[in-house]
Amino acid sequence: MTTGVSVDVVDPSDPTTLSAIGSPVLERPTGTSSFPSSRILGPDAISKMMASRYVTVIGILGDPESGKTACLASLYLMISNAELAGWKFADSKSLMAFEDIARGSREWNAGNPPEQMTVHTELSDERRPGFLHLRLVRDSDGRRVDLALPDLPGEWTTELVSTSRTDRFEFLRAAEVIWVVLDGRALENKERRQGVISRVGQLAGRLGTLFSGEIPKLMLVITHRDSGELSAAVTTRLTAELAKRDVAATVLAVAPFSDNDEQVKAGFGLDELIAASTTSDLPAMEFWPSSDPVEGSRSYIGYRRDR
Repeated sequence: MTTGVSVDVVDPSDPTTLSAIGSPVLERPTGTSSFPSSRILGPDAISKMMASRYVTVIGILGDPESGKTACLASLYLMISNAELAGWKFADSKSLMAFEDIARGSREWNAGNPPEQMTVHTELSDERRPGFLHLRLVRDSDGRRVDLALPDLPGEWTTELVSTSRTDRFEFLRAAEVIWVVLDGRALENKERRQGVISRVGQLAGRLGTLFSGEIPKLMLVITHRDSGELSAAVTTRLTAELAKRDVAATVLAVAPFSDNDEQVKAGFGLDELIAASTTSDLPAMEFWPSSDPVEGSRSYIGYRRDR
C-alpha cells in the first residue's frame, strides 16, 4: 500500500554523508542575533555606553576584606528581589558578572553560612578595571539611572596608598562619586583604628594628586553595621583626618550581610547609599527665569509684552 511518504536512503559510502557526520545541526548565530555575554565589562564598553546615554560612574576603593564586593553582591540581591527601597530594576549588561560575585551568598552548608560570602575579585588584566552595570528607576519621579560600578581587587587600593601607583585609576577621572569602603569592625578596634584612619588620610592625598586638586564627591562607606554603630568620636577623627588635606566626605554605615538580622537587616543602608550617590550637590536652577521689563531697555531677549 502506498502512503505517499517518501524516505531518503542515506548511502554511508557517499563522501558528502561522511563529511556531515559530527557537524553542528545549527550554525552559530552571528551579529545582532547573538546574545551578549553579560560578563564583567571593560572600560571600552563603558565608554561606548556613555556615548549613547548618561552614565553615572562610581569609583569604589578599599583595602582587601573591607566589604567592597559584598556591597555589590548585596545590592544585586536586593534589587533582584525588589527590596531596595525607592528603586526598581530596569536593566543590566552584566548579570552574569553579578551572579558570579553573589554566588557565595547562596552556598549554604546545612544551614550554616559560608566562611566567605563573596568571591575574591580577580581581573584578567591587572591594569584595566572591570565594571558592573545596573540601570535603576527611582520610584519618586521615574528617573532612570545607569550606574557603572567597578569591582576592583583590594590590593589595588593598597598599592595606591603605599606606592602611589595611579595608572590603573585613570577611570576615576570620569567618576561623579567615589566610595571609600572601610571595615567598621577595624574602626571600632582600638588597636587597628588609628592605622585605618591614617590610611584614609593617605588615600585622600593620593586622590588629590590624581585629580590635581578638587576630588569628586567622596563618601566613606562603613561596613559591618550589624556589628555595632560607629561612635561619633571615630567619625569626628575620620573627618578631621580628611580636613588636613582639605577634603570633605559624607559618612554612611551599611550592612551588606548581617549576623544580627533581628536588629540590622541585611542590605542596611544601601538604599541611602545609592540615593546619595545619584543626587547632585549643586542647587537646582530655574531653567527659564522670568523678569519684569525694565523701562527704556531695548534688549530683544529681555523683551516681554505687557498684557
